[in-house]
Amino acid sequence: MKEPWKALAGGVLSIIAGTLGVAAGLLLLVLGGTLSGVLAALGVPDLLYLVPFPVFGGFTVPLFILGSVAIVGGAYAVRRRNWPLALAGAICALLLPHVSILGMLAIVFIVMGKNEFE
Repeated sequence: MKEPWKALAGGVLSIIAGTLGVAAGLLLLVLGGTLSGVLAALGVPDLLYLVPFPVFGGFTVPLFILGSVAIVGGAYAVRRRNWPLALAGAICALLLPHVSILGMLAIVFIVMGKNEFE
């Protein structure tokens, strides 16, 4: 007997984790830009005021990539299509540092609901 809630729950958790990951990436990007602006306003010499922006940017790129894959995989899980991509999205949600528990639950639900996929 099919239990159609598992893939849906895993997909929703993956979408939530991915959205939080992308939001955290945006926050870090804004923080790095703001810090660079503050340092420039304080008159830091020799373009040293540009250092925080790429440092924070180095953290934002993985958050954007992992968050985007988690959102796409969650959408496929909600629609119950392409199980490998749904699982990849849940794994990417697991790799997001601040919401890894959501990714762990998403993996469990998507694996348990494998028979719901086409």
